[in-house]
Amino acid sequence: MLGFIITWLVAAISLLITSYVVPGIYVDGFSSAALAAILMGLINAIVKPILVLLTLPLTILTLGLFLLVINGITLALVGYLTPGFDVNGFLPAIIGAIVLSLVSSAIGHLVREGTNA
Repeated sequence: MLGFIITWLVAAISLLITSYVVPGIYVDGFSSAALAAILMGLINAIVKPILVLLTLPLTILTLGLFLLVINGITLALVGYLTPGFDVNGFLPAIIGAIVLSLVSSAIGHLVREGTNA
């Protein structure tokens, strides 16, 4: 249970940092980021596998680069469904997905290092 809460907090903080770095992504506050993190987890668990399956030939043809577009689509969908979290455009969604992945990985690595010490 503690691992789930830590993962959720890392995702929310990563969304906040991404909104500061990427122009076109706006978060009203931590509560909006926390709600967006929950919705992102649900969308990544339900919608993203369907999108990956439907676009598998295109993903293979682009050697996996189309997965960046799918990640951008899921981030834009979270922005559409979450009040206080806005993604203004397709390019900010794709760049935001890349930045979010990098920030989330870095923070997750720091948290894992901190718990192992």
